[in-house]
Amino acid sequence: MAKTIKCLVWDLDDTLWDGILLEGGGNRLREGVREVLEALDQRGILHSIASRNDHDHAMERLARFGLEYYFLYPQIHFGIKSASLSTIARKLNIGIDTFAFIDDQAFEREEVKQALPEVLCLDAADLAALPDLPRFMPRFITEDSAQRRRLYLTDISRAKAEENFTGPAEAFLATLGMRFTIASVSDGDLQRAVDLTERTHQLNATGLTFSHDELDALRLSSNHLLFISSLEDKFGPYGKIGLALVEKGTEAWTVKLLLMSCRVMSRGVGSVMLNHIVREASRAGKKLRADFVETDRNRMMYVTYKFAGFEEMQRFGNRSVLEYQGDGRVSFPAYLDVVIQG
Repeated sequence: MAKTIKCLVWDLDDTLWDGILLEGGGNRLREGVREVLEALDQRGILHSIASRNDHDHAMERLARFGLEYYFLYPQIHFGIKSASLSTIARKLNIGIDTFAFIDDQAFEREEVKQALPEVLCLDAADLAALPDLPRFMPRFITEDSAQRRRLYLTDISRAKAEENFTGPAEAFLATLGMRFTIASVSDGDLQRAVDLTERTHQLNATGLTFSHDELDALRLSSNHLLFISSLEDKFGPYGKIGLALVEKGTEAWTVKLLLMSCRVMSRGVGSVMLNHIVREASRAGKKLRADFVETDRNRMMYVTYKFAGFEEMQRFGNRSVLEYQGDGRVSFPAYLDVVIQG
């Protein structure tokens, strides 16, 4: 099943605007461009640029149209466009199989298609139809979705601050004033929780997805714990960034789902929710196990479990059952203020 598009990458000349900028064109947006940008942005779909153009001239023109803040990590140079898409995917840290590329030139679309067959390539002539395509329709549009571009822009500000910081990584993290909140999932969190299961692939221990009704039943179940986490720092909120599902057995509890947004991978918070679960299981006097389903992208989650004191007890193909071997005395990073709600 094709994945929902997370980022649309635009050509500029005769795609975003009419004419060729370096030949005196680019003075008028193509009909419908602004409406498409706004509609997809509200759905949480990001935008970027892959254009053969003069960078400063193109950015000045985007600013004139009031559109420069829509585009994250724009690649405006005379290199090949497949390389530009790969760079954007790396900087955004999202899978290339969730990208779409729109260009008026068949040659450019074919170059991207050959180099990156996972990318959905679109003819600029079909611009107006984009918001109606199924892959541009996420199941839910949440508060986090509508703020996604702004959250990434804040991430860019954080990255610049980190580049200018002299000293070890932990010292920089200590300057951020991070506050990590863990709470039981409420009715108002359900749409974002579903969104997290569908969008998070890299830092996801099992890859399970759930419907709204399934998660609602689990959050109300006396046999389960369903946690959601959020993060904020001095630059602003990251939004709801983590989800965990624990099945409460008689002898042992089992972590059935553990995921974390890749946007917080470098913030040293990957084990916080797991450590909270370890602490809760220890207080309840239960063993703690965890399901793990290996994919080509989630090795980091296996490492997270290992560092947290889990050992593999059983393996069936790409599926493992891990069990916590520690004494339950865990701590949170000193640079992090952890708040447990409910």
